[in-house]
Amino acid sequence: MGKVRARKETGKLYFDFVYFGQRCREQTALEDTPANRKRVGAVMKRLDAEIAAGVFDYRANFPNSKNADKLEAGFQGTENGNGADFRNTMGESAQAHSPLFSDFSETWLAENEVRWRRTTRGLRRDMIRSHLLPKFGAKRVGQVTRAELLEFRAELAKRRGKQPDSTISPKTVNEVMGVLSNILDEAADRYEFVSPAQRIKRLKVPRKDIQPFSLDQAIRIIDSARSDFRHYFVTRFFTGMRSGEVHGLKWNFVDFDRRQILVRETFTHGEQDGTKTDGSMREITMSEQVFEALKAQHELTGHLGDYVFSSRNGMPIDLANFVSRVWNPLLDHLALKRRRPYQMRHTAATLWLASGENPEWIARQLGHSTTEMLFRVYSRYVPNLTRRDGSAFESMLRENAVRKVEERK
Repeated sequence: MGKVRARKETGKLYFDFVYFGQRCREQTALEDTPANRKRVGAVMKRLDAEIAAGVFDYRANFPNSKNADKLEAGFQGTENGNGADFRNTMGESAQAHSPLFSDFSETWLAENEVRWRRTTRGLRRDMIRSHLLPKFGAKRVGQVTRAELLEFRAELAKRRGKQPDSTISPKTVNEVMGVLSNILDEAADRYEFVSPAQRIKRLKVPRKDIQPFSLDQAIRIIDSARSDFRHYFVTRFFTGMRSGEVHGLKWNFVDFDRRQILVRETFTHGEQDGTKTDGSMREITMSEQVFEALKAQHELTGHLGDYVFSSRNGMPIDLANFVSRVWNPLLDHLALKRRRPYQMRHTAATLWLASGENPEWIARQLGHSTTEMLFRVYSRYVPNLTRRDGSAFESMLRENAVRKVEERK
């Protein structure tokens, strides 16, 4: 896709686009103003459409252009005069000087890792190593085609997933394709070729069906849990903290005076890390139940080390070990359907909504920047929990009608 840019030395706008594998720049006499950018942008869209349709006439659009002279000379030098050989020659010229995908992906990682959390860095590297290098590692980035990307996406979607008889999820496919697109887009900008990842759409991701517990089920789990995990369950069910957040919680981030939990770090894959997003860094208000649970927990583990919920050696709880030795056996014992521990976070959200708490307060507790996700993910559970299925509005209308009748008497 072409772009409209402004020259630093003159402040005049110019077209910047790729044609037959060559980067072309064409000057205008227009100053860089919002109105002029809009005008030139409209022309750029038309040129893009003509190039895509194969009907672009360089000389007609830029009659005095030196680029037009070069292109015409190239066309005349082809065997059949229709430009097909010239297009291949021009395209190959830019592509041949581009680096191998394996080399450029390493450069891309090195330049971008500073922006990511440790876990994100690991995931990106694993995606490239496991999925991208086997397919594209030996190719030059400028020689990867759109057809190859579409073929790779279709193949990726059929690969075996983590669960038996499952395939890689659309979400994971999109994440892998997103990394691939970012690498190719950056390479295209540096080595001046058209990125084959343009206009490749993301797969539709099915909406996840969350499975929160009812208040009665949550209380049953807490009451039936091992004594050394009872306070842990109270904290998870009534704060909405993620697994990594509660496992990485340290005593210096528990403010008993203000009755707040300060979410500042996480513990995932055996290492301490930052929060998932900037919005995840937050202060959670302790309810009375959570306050009492953490006070009691301090008596148990406060002397063992930094972590609130830890093993006897003072190290944080290991999620995989917790699931296999505590979580799943407890759900089986209570005849409850197995589900991820993350559902405790969903439970907190649905219970808060059901109790009538302010949605903005709930969003802050969960670390959401807005209430949009709150209503999109959880709102369908609220009517069943609160019995507010339209009857509250009808009750208001009845009360208003009765009041008016009484006023007339």
